[in-house]
Amino acid sequence: MLTYTFTPFPVLKTERLTLRQLSVNDDKEIFALRSSEQVNKYIDRDPANTIEDARKFIDKITEIVRQNQSIYWAITLTNNSNLVGTICLFNFSAENQQAEIGYELLPAFQQQGIMQEAVPKVIEYALAVLGLKTIEACPHIENENSVKLLRKHNFKKQENMNSDSNDMFVIYKLF
Repeated sequence: MLTYTFTPFPVLKTERLTLRQLSVNDDKEIFALRSSEQVNKYIDRDPANTIEDARKFIDKITEIVRQNQSIYWAITLTNNSNLVGTICLFNFSAENQQAEIGYELLPAFQQQGIMQEAVPKVIEYALAVLGLKTIEACPHIENENSVKLLRKHNFKKQENMNSDSNDMFVIYKLF
């Protein structure tokens, strides 16, 4: 069975991006991200209402990463340290060598190919470094951009086996 450790924190780089650890200095961008109606449209969560909500979220993520339960990257443009989005691996199953991937971008940075760069870098890390065999994603059925991104990276739609699940979300897996 696999075990995961995220210390030291794995910084990932692409041609245009740096995926780094979330920090307290990201509070304004996290607030903008988590309070954005556009970003939250397809995500099942309560929006952030205050900057304090964002700070509490950062504290929560910091602790989850410290406990090696999830890995959560701030996405930045390499020439600028400001967060433009996030990408994470969570819901790890060491027994099944599986995790779920999630991602979001500030609206001003959408449709610029940022996730086209970030997703394969995280997949490479998940498979090569963590030894995962399966990565799962659960986009909203109407989130066409997310579905298109997943398909481009060889995720396959799965039949929904759980009749109690929310029919607004679909399961995609990369094997």
